[in-house]
Parts: sequence; C-alpha cells; structure tokens
Amino acid sequence: MLNELIDRNRDGLILVARVLLMVLFLLFGWSKLTNFGGTVGYMASLGAPAPMLSAVIAVAMEVFVAIALILGIFTRPLALLFVLYTFGTALIGHHYWTMEGAEHMGNMINFYKNISIMGGLLLLAVTGPGKYAIMKK
Repeated sequence: MLNELIDRNRDGLILVARVLLMVLFLLFGWSKLTNFGGTVGYMASLGAPAPMLSAVIAVAMEVFVAIALILGIFTRPLALLFVLYTFGTALIGHHYWTMEGAEHMGNMINFYKNISIMGGLLLLAVTGPGKYAIMKK
C-alpha cells in the first residue's frame, strides 16, 4: 500500500525533494550574493583558496545551479557537480577536526549535514528530475 502511494506520487515527491535539497543553498546563496563583499571576506577568513573566486563559485552554485536543479535543468550532471561542491564546502568551511569545544561540535554537525546532503544529491543524480522538470533528461 505504501509502495503504491509512493509510486503514484513519484514525480511529485522528486520535485519536493529537489526543492527541499536546494532551499538551504538558495537562502544562504542569496545572502552571499547580496553581500558579496562580506562573502569574499568570509572566504578569506576561512582560508579558502582565491577568496574572490571562491565567493563567485559559491554564489554561482548556491543561487544559479540551485535554481536550475529546482527547475529540473540538467539535473543529473548538476546534482553530481553539487556533490563535489558540497564536499568541498564541508572540507573548507567545517574542518571540525582542527577545532575544540562548541566550535568543534557545531562544525562537526555541519560537516556531516553536508555529507548527508551529498547522499540526497546522489539519489537525485540516479533518479533524475522526474516529469515535473524543464529538461527531462
């Protein structure tokens, strides 16, 4: 019964999954875009390579690629690209293994949230966008 319900609503559930996977990135990507100077400074404070380029990549991924995934444009390759981006942000932005105390715990949680998001993105790469997409392949 549950399997039938899921199968009947498969494409709608995939659409909801695309939105839910990207809402976090859209929210924070928008703030990176609208405070770009602050984003460059933040990237520098993290020790990100080429802070200006890192900020451009972050905005491109978190705003424009996130919108493309929500709309179902090039879903499979962009989901795989987002896996790499999310892993990179985990390594650069949440290196909990170099921290102590509350900072250690907070960054460990965010690191593993990124790892979990990567799992959802891999599933999206496997399933594709479903029928509610601009580009079905």
